[in-house]
Amino acid sequence: MEAIYTAEALVTGDGRNGHGRSSDGRLDLTLAIPVEMGGTGEGTNPEQLFAVGYAACYHSALRMIARQAGADVTDSAVGARVGIGSVEGGGFALAVTLEVSLPHLPHELAQELADKAHQVCPYSNATRGNIDVTVLVTDD
Repeated sequence: MEAIYTAEALVTGDGRNGHGRSSDGRLDLTLAIPVEMGGTGEGTNPEQLFAVGYAACYHSALRMIARQAGADVTDSAVGARVGIGSVEGGGFALAVTLEVSLPHLPHELAQELADKAHQVCPYSNATRGNIDVTVLVTDD
């Protein structure tokens, strides 16, 4: 693969309790372990950042696939839930649920487009076979 764009970021401090900044300074934030994991929760965390990134990337892929099909993407939205938990044998793993809203389309067509978007989204391709990802089309 020849990259057409590369994002760069640096984290300092104590990992999940630290500070993150992109090389261009557009992203500059405090990181904190969530309360549910024993931290203060007084900053963002990697799971929130991953959820925003995945939702944005997948939504772009979905809108591209829908436009190619001539489908109405007005008011479309994608939500991402990223869970983290311990796994047998030690360590941690992620699981993702993508909630897709295409309110102006029949459910069957929305699901077909959502499944196609899951095949082309870079985040989906990066995670395929590594973590559980569920694509759920909601009926608004």
